[in-house]
Amino acid sequence: MATVQRRIGLIFGLFFLLLVLAAGRTMYLGTVHSGTLRAAARTQQLTHETVPAQRGTITDRNGIDLAVSEPAQDISATPYLVKNPLNAAQRLAPLLGESQATLLKDLSEHTGFVYLARALPAKQAQQVMALAIPGIAGAPVMRRVYPRGTLAAQVLGIVGTEGKGLTGLEYSHNSLLRGSAGERRVISDALGQPISIDNAHPEQAGASLSLTLDANIQRRTENVLSAVGKVFAPKDATAIVMDPRTGAILALANWPQMNANDPSAAPEGALENRAVGFDYEPGSTFKAVTVSGALQRGLITPNTPFSIPDQIQVADRTIHDDTEHAEETLTTAQILAQSSNVGAIKIGGLEGPDHFNEWVHRFGFGAPTGVDLPGEEMGRTLPLSEYSGSSMGNLPIGQGELVTPMQMATAYSAIANGGILRPPHIVGAVDGRRQPEPAGHRVISTTTGGSQDARGRPCPGGYCQRGLDPRLSTGR
Repeated sequence: MATVQRRIGLIFGLFFLLLVLAAGRTMYLGTVHSGTLRAAARTQQLTHETVPAQRGTITDRNGIDLAVSEPAQDISATPYLVKNPLNAAQRLAPLLGESQATLLKDLSEHTGFVYLARALPAKQAQQVMALAIPGIAGAPVMRRVYPRGTLAAQVLGIVGTEGKGLTGLEYSHNSLLRGSAGERRVISDALGQPISIDNAHPEQAGASLSLTLDANIQRRTENVLSAVGKVFAPKDATAIVMDPRTGAILALANWPQMNANDPSAAPEGALENRAVGFDYEPGSTFKAVTVSGALQRGLITPNTPFSIPDQIQVADRTIHDDTEHAEETLTTAQILAQSSNVGAIKIGGLEGPDHFNEWVHRFGFGAPTGVDLPGEEMGRTLPLSEYSGSSMGNLPIGQGELVTPMQMATAYSAIANGGILRPPHIVGAVDGRRQPEPAGHRVISTTTGGSQDARGRPCPGGYCQRGLDPRLSTGR
């Protein structure tokens, strides 16, 4: 009996000692290390997560979506938490569209963090997370999608993995489109499961842009340009469709094409918007500027006759017409319609260097057009002080100076618009608010700029009255 009581006493004493030690430990942790433990609990149970903002939608003038954002996730890994990298790579490969070898290399990295996929579509991301592979995590992001693929791709531009516009309107209007990210507080239990989510700062979506582009006209323009590219195989090409009455750009196409959803597969240089970023010698298309200046000054009329041989001597240069021909008489209208080099040089000679140079700049050459697109070049005009004796033999026919396609389209629009030059623009509305149309200014008179044909359409220099189509006056 005494032995039993002694054992009970020992056991009681042992438990009492353990209770004292536990109480002491509790007091120690609750006083000396209380601040440290509370901070650790907050760190482990309370987290702050960034809520990505939805990037603003870009549409055409009729509301057709050209660029939209949709939920996605960045998939990452903490390699040292992945217990079986080979098995994980095998399971992830078909969902991430990567090879097992690539994923195995990433999952075997001696690092605490590695991206496996950026902006993975939400449906695929859900399938990845459903695998519940330890060490694999997802972070919510927004994914930029271009529903019409190649349509106006260089105009729209692309967005980088960090959600920042890199080219095109995505770049130049990034501050409007990007919106502002939000923040939420997540309280998790001991197992890491969220038990409370509070929005500390709600996200704010970016502004939407409505363009002046017409998706139907844009597609048809791109189809024509693509056909030109396939037949003639130029290094690159561009086309612009503009409403001369307002300066609104209805279509702007570039070739070769690129798919904005897969810019890495684009041919070299395909990301560039050649309509604004390319300088070139305009050639015969510049003759309309030469003729307009002489018409405006009253030096000629559309019916003024000129004696046109097949070549002309200017200082030390001999300039030929496109084809050899006997001397003939052509009116101003015929010179322009047939794109006669000799005739344009004779008309430029009537103006003289000073006045010709004035008209070059009056039509906007040598300066940006002000179009709301990034990367606009300004061309290069020859300073009057650098004119030589032969300059008036090449400048009137568009040689020796550089222009951009947008400058040429703007100048021709001024002629078609009865002499009013309007800066081109492509953004029609921001968040549904119509943008004011850029103010225009007169560069030539209505009479010089154009009369109207039977349908009331502008007709430069009265050529419609002679049965000539001014659209043919862009060179041979």
